[in-house]
Amino acid sequence: MGTCDSTMGLSTTLFVMAFLIFGVASMKNQAYFNETGHLPCHFTNSQNISLGELVVFWQNQDKLVLYEFYRGKENPDNVDPDYKGRTSLDKDNWTLRLHNVQIKDKGLYQCFIHRKGASGLVPIHQMSTDLSVLANFSQPEIMLTSNRTGNSDVMNLTCSSAQGYPEPKKMFFRQTTMNSTTEYDAVMNIFQNNVTGLYNVSISLSLSISSDKNVSFFCVLQPEPTQTQLLSLPYIIGAKPTEPPQPAREPVVVTASVLIPLIIFLCGVAFCVRLKKRKKKQPGPAHECEAIKAEGEESKQTDERVENRVPERSNEAQCVVNILKTASGHRMRANKLKIWETRRGKEGTISIWAVGNTEEDLPA
Repeated sequence: MGTCDSTMGLSTTLFVMAFLIFGVASMKNQAYFNETGHLPCHFTNSQNISLGELVVFWQNQDKLVLYEFYRGKENPDNVDPDYKGRTSLDKDNWTLRLHNVQIKDKGLYQCFIHRKGASGLVPIHQMSTDLSVLANFSQPEIMLTSNRTGNSDVMNLTCSSAQGYPEPKKMFFRQTTMNSTTEYDAVMNIFQNNVTGLYNVSISLSLSISSDKNVSFFCVLQPEPTQTQLLSLPYIIGAKPTEPPQPAREPVVVTASVLIPLIIFLCGVAFCVRLKKRKKKQPGPAHECEAIKAEGEESKQTDERVENRVPERSNEAQCVVNILKTASGHRMRANKLKIWETRRGKEGTISIWAVGNTEEDLPA
């Protein structure tokens, strides 16, 4: 009997509020989800009635039979299918153990004891037990849903706890710094599992946090008023690191970094324009030949002798070079078009034009 009492104390929290209502004793009892609940009958058998004369059974608030003990033997025939295999009787103290308690098992249970006599069943004892079911919520957990950015110190926090029963009374955030503690209430989001009946709860908080100090957040869950608050692990938000100042750039460096590429660009543009103009002014080989021919014809009309030569050149434009001979004897050469001019005295001039890349000199 001592062992049974110890087991009951470990698995359930028993609040006895015994009173009589029309001669029926009643009490409150608590059991934890998926554990064992106890439904006592508190029958003393002061008359030492033999078990063969007793008929004992428990039923729930819907009149469904959990267990029946008929004249010294268990009688499973009248037991509801939802309770078969889930109960056992402690005959020493007339307590029925309900195993694998579920949320739906909460409610009022009654124990009936009758004495089987010649005239039929005579009720000799009755007791009611109001069973409540508890499930411990998981430790609250804080999660950061959005971090503060470089332009904002606003942070969004979410706290959640799961698999608990009944619905908690309160859930809130607690902020602590070196000098203060502040609590933030929030609207609790509640979800109940349709199969187990357990609750999942969560709250959210958007808060502007100073970037120059360390802040710790806790999430607090208050289940039933008689139960201890559940506290999350601290969620620490460190001070925002300060960015080192950018070194000031020297004006000379800034000016040079801008002007040098600009000067290079302008020089390139000027060079291209100049090169384009030079190409337009420079005559081609065909034009040079025509000019030489025209000048040769004019000299032909005034000079006494005309000698025609054609310089030999490979892969280059060729033209007739007119040589006019007079009495002078000076020679000149133009580097670009290889033009030689020969003067001899005051009587006349011999001019030689040659277009090409040859380096030979004409005889005087």
